[in-house]
Amino acid sequence: MQGLHLFDYLVFLCYFIIVSVYGYWVYKRKKKVTTTASHDYFLAEGSLTWWAIGASLIASNISAEQFIGMSGNGFKMGLAISTYEWMAAATLMIVAIFFIPVYLKNKIYTMPQFLSQRYNGTVAMIMAVFWLLLYVVVNLTSILYLGALAINSISGINTTFCMYLLAVFAIFITLGGMKVIGYTDVIQVFFLILGGLVTTYLALNLVADKFGATGLLKGFHLMMTHANNHFHMILKRDNPNYIDLPGLTVLIGGMWIVNLNYWGCNQYITQRALGADLKTARGGLLFAAFLKLLMPVIVVLPGIAAFVLYQQGDFQHAMLQNGEVNTDKAYPVLLNLLPAGLKGLAFAALTAAVVASLAGKANSISTIFTLDIYKKKINPAATEQKTVVVGKIVVVVAMILAIIIAPLMGIDKKGGFQYIQEYTGFVSPGIFAMFILGFFWKKTTSNAALFATIGGFAMSIVFKFLPMLINLSFLSPYGFAVPNESGVFEIPFLDRMGLVFVICIFGMYVISTIENRRGETTKGLEIDRSMFKLSPAFTVGVLIVCGIIAALYTVFW
Repeated sequence: MQGLHLFDYLVFLCYFIIVSVYGYWVYKRKKKVTTTASHDYFLAEGSLTWWAIGASLIASNISAEQFIGMSGNGFKMGLAISTYEWMAAATLMIVAIFFIPVYLKNKIYTMPQFLSQRYNGTVAMIMAVFWLLLYVVVNLTSILYLGALAINSISGINTTFCMYLLAVFAIFITLGGMKVIGYTDVIQVFFLILGGLVTTYLALNLVADKFGATGLLKGFHLMMTHANNHFHMILKRDNPNYIDLPGLTVLIGGMWIVNLNYWGCNQYITQRALGADLKTARGGLLFAAFLKLLMPVIVVLPGIAAFVLYQQGDFQHAMLQNGEVNTDKAYPVLLNLLPAGLKGLAFAALTAAVVASLAGKANSISTIFTLDIYKKKINPAATEQKTVVVGKIVVVVAMILAIIIAPLMGIDKKGGFQYIQEYTGFVSPGIFAMFILGFFWKKTTSNAALFATIGGFAMSIVFKFLPMLINLSFLSPYGFAVPNESGVFEIPFLDRMGLVFVICIFGMYVISTIENRRGETTKGLEIDRSMFKLSPAFTVGVLIVCGIIAALYTVFW
């Protein structure tokens, strides 16, 4: 039943009050013990603990596209979609070991700053403007719009009004600075996980009840029995979802590009760790990796449960939209079955995920614009206080823009998760190539970086629309092309990313080699082996994470 009971509103009100009061307390306490320096506002420099960093990473990452989109993918293709979460856990270990030490050693606080320091101001400014457009037009709008749609489907509250409420709540948190975001994210993650587990508990029990059994384990066993094809992590080429997750590519191909670019070269994410020391930052990333392992339990299993129940005749009308099954309705359909009180808790969990992501994204937009554009090009003489004020104005302006353009983007038609992956995937290979060679090959030149940025984007577009010009069926026997829903052979999305990345790396190597022979000077970063030394405790944590991932892929191969 759609709509919230009085108890649900009371539970949600408690959540809202706890987050708001705690955020205000952190803000007032921060003002007493710190200055209004820009690094404190944008990065919470030196004040976030490892658990706050880890929780903030997950709160900023998990949003409506996971709860709604990934659960919908669980309904459609099963556990295989969990690769985005479990491979992210492995990626976080790589970022903690190799990327974060480089950032901290070279005192890098924003991604454009890295590009300016490593290459030149032109590369940095191009990417700063690009990231701002991407964050506002793609990420902020999709999070806001999908969040509003999800809340509307549960509560019945008008979608536009939901957008306003989410935006105001997120602004309230964001204006307090990175420290307020980081510590309120701990509460957001608590509600997110607790509410998510409640929904999973309900879903598994519903499956068990459907077949006259009881218990979570029995429900899970029945799911595996009646939807066995939904419990394979590596899809075969005859699987209709192969084009989305092409076989071993999720282990040795393009999935690494997606995750390494997102977790290692993304202001939105790395910002949480850049204000801490190396030990604290690594501890936060390790904590985030453990939380990532848990996410499929919260967002994917309910989708598979909804599929099993749908196959048994439940939700037949609730899942329909314009006469067709809309898989993104799987999670809201389950939430609407929750009893009063528990539904309010799940509602709070979803709101927490959306608000935390909005706040984190808005803060990153503010940081890039203020430190990399305003401070460098518009008003280099701006005081610390003036810089912070401008940053707060940018937060409000970005949110207003997102509210205006979100309904115009057709996000609901494409599906939130696919919408974000499609548009960020056009640039991820080039950006990651530019970063990885910039890190570890001192001979990489600025022109090579520009080639990866612009050329990588152009190649992604070419490979995307190539099937309209050429019949790619000749690549099918080699596994490089599969038919889409229309029967047209195209290169799977993740394989395209891997191919573009390899071309960018090769092109950067050739350009850099030629320019080095001409005497082109480059600006390498400060790197030494001691930076990558691991503590015994962190090493044990990494081995545990890797062992769990290996076990999961072995069991559900």
